[in-house]
Amino acid sequence: MKIGIIGAGFVGRAIAKLAIQAGHQVMLSNSRDPRTLFSLKPMIGCETGTATEAAEFGDVVVIAVPLTATEQLPATELRGKIVLDAVNYYPDRDGEIEELLNGRISTSERLARLLPDSRITKAFNAIRMTDLETQGLPPGDANRQALPLAGDDSEGKATATALYEAFGFDAVDAGSLAEGWRFERGTPAYCVALNREQLIRTLKETTRHSA
Repeated sequence: MKIGIIGAGFVGRAIAKLAIQAGHQVMLSNSRDPRTLFSLKPMIGCETGTATEAAEFGDVVVIAVPLTATEQLPATELRGKIVLDAVNYYPDRDGEIEELLNGRISTSERLARLLPDSRITKAFNAIRMTDLETQGLPPGDANRQALPLAGDDSEGKATATALYEAFGFDAVDAGSLAEGWRFERGTPAYCVALNREQLIRTLKETTRHSA
């Protein structure tokens, strides 16, 4: 599978590294000149390009940029694509966005509004990247961590699930894209190591107040 990644920070690089180890082709991009990423090709084996090139390259595209950068995403090239949304909202970094602060909309619903023709699944946002790179375990291991996802597109969910499994984690479907708030920043499931049963229970018990 070809995976385009928009955003070459900790999240983008960690996913790129693991995806390549799992046998996928990857192109990483950032908001600057792709030449600033020149060392990544020999280091982890990925291609590099612009955000537009990464969107065109990928059968699947991971969005791993600050929330404020989502308005500059190449919507035309992302049309019809499976998009995995790893974006989190940090008010101190991204500013006060009333509809997110008061819970009227989830971060992924906001992204879906910006990319109305893309097939968005919330994934890879609720784990520290150091843990993503080091804590994967074989299926059936009693200590295997579970990761949440949410979305309205069955193929997108299946893709996220397959990547979680390949990276050594169980997948837990939290429901529709609108339910992605259950594992956004500040919720009980956010960046907390939980097994499958614990994560299912935590997501179910999470309320807007606890978030």
